[in-house]
Parts: sequence; structure tokens; C-alpha cells
Amino acid sequence: MTSHQNHPGEPGSAEGQARQGEDLAALLKRLIAEAPGKTQKDLAVEAGVRYPTLNAWVNRTRGTSQVDEETLRELVRVFRLWGVETTPKEFFEAVRRPVPGPTSEEREKRLLKLYRQLPEDKQRALVKDAEAMVAVSRVS
Repeated sequence: MTSHQNHPGEPGSAEGQARQGEDLAALLKRLIAEAPGKTQKDLAVEAGVRYPTLNAWVNRTRGTSQVDEETLRELVRVFRLWGVETTPKEFFEAVRRPVPGPTSEEREKRLLKLYRQLPEDKQRALVKDAEAMVAVSRVS
């Protein structure tokens, strides 16, 4: 059964909430177990993650604090394709990061349009500011 599309930080949604204290390794093991006939190797191939990297996350021999946001979303997508209920919120909580708010294509286009209007030095400054905001949000 697949889950409905919801916003990653949707309050009050009991669906897909990470179990108390569940890290990425525990989450991946649990979700793979819920996908009959699927393996870590299948997940790595379909999510575009190198198998040794995925295996290191599962075995806790490689840190997960720097896992790319898009990789987390891709893992969610693959599990959903397999009929496993999960949410981005569950994955972000498992790597101890704040759950990003829902994105809007219109808002992203507007931001890109503004960015392109800036001179190069201001573009660089904006990127640094955005990186700082992301870093601060991870600490909060």
C-alpha cells in the first residue's frame, strides 16, 4: 500500500513518523524488511546510491549527517514505489535534521529569477547566506 502525498513537515500526521530514537540504519533495515523480495542492493540501484555507501549507513560504519537531501527524498520515492509507507519527515528525523518545509515551484522560480538578476559577487553572497541558514537550521 502506498501513502498519499503529503508535505514533509505536515503536523499531526501519524503516518510515517520515525520511531522514537530510530536512526537511518534502523529505519532502512525496517523499511527493507517491509518490502518483500527487496534487498539493500536493490535499494542502492533504484535510488542511485552506491551500494558500499548504503551498506555502510546500514552497518553504521559511515556517518549520515551529511547525506544529501535529494538522496533522502529518492530513498523515500523508491520505498513508496515498492509499496512501503514512509515520508521524507521520517528520513530527515532519522538523520537528526530539521524537516524542510514544503517547496513551491512558483517560489523556486521566483528565487531563481531574483538570483539571476544579481551581479556575480551578490550571487556568491546569497549562496553563502543560504548555506549559513541551512547550517543554523540543522543546529536548531
